[in-house]
Amino acid sequence: MSWEIIWHSKAAKVVENVPSSLAQRIFDKIDEVAENHFRYLEHFEGEGYKLRISDYRAIIDVDFQNKVLKIRLFDKRGRVYE
Repeated sequence: MSWEIIWHSKAAKVVENVPSSLAQRIFDKIDEVAENHFRYLEHFEGEGYKLRISDYRAIIDVDFQNKVLKIRLFDKRGRVYE
């Protein structure tokens, strides 16, 4: 029961610029989240949910009706929360 994943263009651009080994870890973790999002996602103080992957954070909007995960922000921990 996998969910659809939609990347915002700015979030995808950050992933394109990380080393390939880290990018693979990121994609593997996102795939795990698509299978079981309640296990990995934490509520974000703003809107949405956050996901920790090494020193990076993803801010994700969850559309429960359409089963869609929208990754709207992805960056290093210090820059994501600004």
